[in-house]
Order: sequence, then C-alpha cells, then structure tokens
Amino acid sequence: MKRLIIIVAIIAFLNLTGCTTSPTGRSQFMLVSPEQAISASKEAYVKTIQPLDDKGKIDSDPLVAKRVKLITGRIISQAIKQYPHTRNWEWSVKVIDDPKIVNAWCMAGGKMAVYTGLLNKVEPTDDELAQVMGHEISHALANHTAERMSVQLATQIGLVAVAVAVHDNKYSGAALTGTALAATMAIQLPNSRTAETEADRMGIELAARAGYNPNAAATLWQKMGKVGGSTPPEFMSTHPAPGNRQKTLKALAPKMMPLYRQKIARPVYPL
Repeated sequence: MKRLIIIVAIIAFLNLTGCTTSPTGRSQFMLVSPEQAISASKEAYVKTIQPLDDKGKIDSDPLVAKRVKLITGRIISQAIKQYPHTRNWEWSVKVIDDPKIVNAWCMAGGKMAVYTGLLNKVEPTDDELAQVMGHEISHALANHTAERMSVQLATQIGLVAVAVAVHDNKYSGAALTGTALAATMAIQLPNSRTAETEADRMGIELAARAGYNPNAAATLWQKMGKVGGSTPPEFMSTHPAPGNRQKTLKALAPKMMPLYRQKIARPVYPL
C-alpha cells in the first residue's frame, strides 16, 4: 500500500506540473524551469568546453572564430530586441575543432558551439551559416533545453516509480541524475521534430532581421542533404527530411524578405 501511494503521488506530481507556452504558441510540458535549465547549462557548458580548450581545440583558427562571432553576434542582437529578457543571458559561442562532426548547438541561456566539420563539409555562405546559428539560438529562446530536461526527468521519475514498486531502493536512488548531466545530455539527445520545426520558423526570422538572406535557409538544407551520404549528420538527426524542410523554408522566405530588406542598423552583440 505504501509503494502504491508513492507511485500515485509521483503520477499526481507529473500531472500537476505547469505547462508553458512557446514563442510560437505551442504548449510545452515543463518539470524544469527555464531558470533551472540556464543554471544547469552554465555548468554543463564549462564541463564540455574546458577539456577541449585544454587540448587547443577551441577557437583554434582566429579568422574562423571571428567570422562565427560576427554572424552570431548580429543574430543575438535581434534575439535580445525581440526577447528582452535574454539581455541578461551570458551569451557565448565557441568553434570546436572536430572535422568529423557536422553539428552545432545552443544550450539554455545562450551557450553555443559550432563544429569545424559543419563549416568545412557544408561550406556555408555567411547567409547560410546565419540560418544555422539562428536555428540554434531559437532552441534556447523557445526553452527547448528545459523541455528536453523535463522529458528526461519525467522518465527518471517513472523509473523511480518502477523501482519503488519492485522495492529496489538501490535502483531508485541511482535513477535521478544531476541537473548539469541532464543539461549535457539535452544537447546530445535530439530535439523533437516539433521543436525542430519551431526553431526553423523562428531562426529564419531572426536571421532575416539580422540582415541575412532568408533564401539561404533552403540552400543550406540542400547542402546538408548532400553531406554524409546515406548517414545524415548529427545536425539532421531528427529533423524533417531535407527535401520537405527545404520546401517549407523556401515557402517561408518570401514572407521574411521585408525584414531582410529593412534599411536599419544591424548591431553586433560583443562576443
């Protein structure tokens, strides 16, 4: 009976946790608050970057790092303008020297990285690279890290419930991991297709506002579709099929052109 009460309490906890709404109006399941995700991501970022920095694999080419920071800085400025609460984020972007990995990511709170494998294999133009960074920044703006951490936590709580049911205290204690580990796994595990589509929509708009041609979103995915042959790169792990994605983004581009053509200053956030 005691174990049954605990299981019921866990289920009730999951049902009572608040849902939030993403910038596009989508309902999100949240066990982890955006603030908790940002705090955990800050710790996870250091643990991810520091060992690579010690090996000289962070920003090893100053010209490449300068290019990435310039493009990303312009997009960040627009992100802050559209989402003022991000002004206090500790924005950062690093270039990781790994020619085999075609990927980029952004943790909660604006901690980013892009791999040289993406830069060298895809060979994106500035407009195309802006689509990558706009997409990744949008994941942070839409609280996708907190969302993935919440899914992980819900899974862990479910495991605890099973462990309690079978009276396995050792397993129930091991089931819950630290939040920093959860944040690290959140960038390693794929987003849902819904989250990816959401980041696409938000990212192309941010890039356009920053002065980057929205037509580049479709050409980027044309290039991405050719990388890796039968094995898609990590960046495409759960994304919609490149052909469908290319079609969707191509249809969005004309709607974004007025933002791109605005005769306004395009400030660069200092990174």
